Amino acid sequence: MSQALTPFPTDSDGAACAMPGSGSTDGAACAMPGVGASGAGVAAGGSAGDWKAEMDDAGRFRRQQSAFRDTVTADGSSGFPAEAGRYHLYACYACPWASRVIIARALKGLEDAIPMTVVDPIRFDEGWAFAKAGVGPADAAVDDDPLHGWTYLSEAYAASDPAFAGRVTVPVLWDTVTGRIVNNESSEIIRMLNTEFDAFAKRPDVDLYPEPLRDEIDALNEWIYATVNNGVYAAGFATTQSAYEEAVTALFASLDRLEAILADRRYLTGDAITEADWRLFVTLVRFDPVYVGHFKCNVRRIQDHPNLWAYTRDLYQQPGIAETVNHDHIKRHYYGTHTTINPTLVVPVGPEIDWDAPHGREALGG
Repeated sequence: MSQALTPFPTDSDGAACAMPGSGSTDGAACAMPGVGASGAGVAAGGSAGDWKAEMDDAGRFRRQQSAFRDTVTADGSSGFPAEAGRYHLYACYACPWASRVIIARALKGLEDAIPMTVVDPIRFDEGWAFAKAGVGPADAAVDDDPLHGWTYLSEAYAASDPAFAGRVTVPVLWDTVTGRIVNNESSEIIRMLNTEFDAFAKRPDVDLYPEPLRDEIDALNEWIYATVNNGVYAAGFATTQSAYEEAVTALFASLDRLEAILADRRYLTGDAITEADWRLFVTLVRFDPVYVGHFKCNVRRIQDHPNLWAYTRDLYQQPGIAETVNHDHIKRHYYGTHTTINPTLVVPVGPEIDWDAPHGREALGG
């Protein structure tokens, strides 16, 4: 049976990114402001400096909403029926929002049913680029576009909506039949992958959004997105001291709250790993290598939170997950793209982190 995608805060690369308590949605996809000389790459009709329109008068960064919100359903009632090979995922290992979708695809065993193309982690004025653009060094983990031979992902946006004038974001779920973007909102794509493609999944029994836990998962997602997933960006992109301190204070209050939750629960809702865990994981795995320094989230490292640090390693060591984490792409993207934060584009060598150290959380269940 197709699962209805009930409204919930969006959180992908095109996300309403406001401070806690602002009532904004959690729209998440990756298009980072402050890239290149003039900002994010855009599709036809856009302006390279559009990200500046997402700063409010108090110096807070507020993400744009994801623009493409159609739904793939198992029964085809949405007009986009789930079919093996019909849909194509454009993603980036560097982006936490895209990483959620990469993880969901791997956990469900949908690699054969939904092919994936990975863009370059280096992102300048033209936006997310395929290998042929040559924006970064030769990299076996970066792909050319196999469908259209595009150079930049902005071409997918222009093909889908010639009037699109926002920032180009990942992930993108592309429909090869209609020749357009179906959805670019990561929080919605992971739920489609969770249920709508079970007929083609190698592991259809994996359920990241089990019905008895949905209310709890939704509640967790809401505050974790606002203060942690998006909180690191709110701190890093703040252009005033007050906006930065507001964001970083809320961030570390939430990390303390998570530390307490994980003291007697192996995972956020108990013994089972759900989408709430993976949505948090993509931020935690980037925190010490990037957010502590680059985004000034340096009150404490994740490694300074015993429960959170063991929990992060527990998730990292789950089968198939390490392969979805590209540490090189993560560091090169943030440090090598955000010229307003790191104008030298120098990428740090460290830190040294033992992701495979025993986590010791088995005693909590699961």
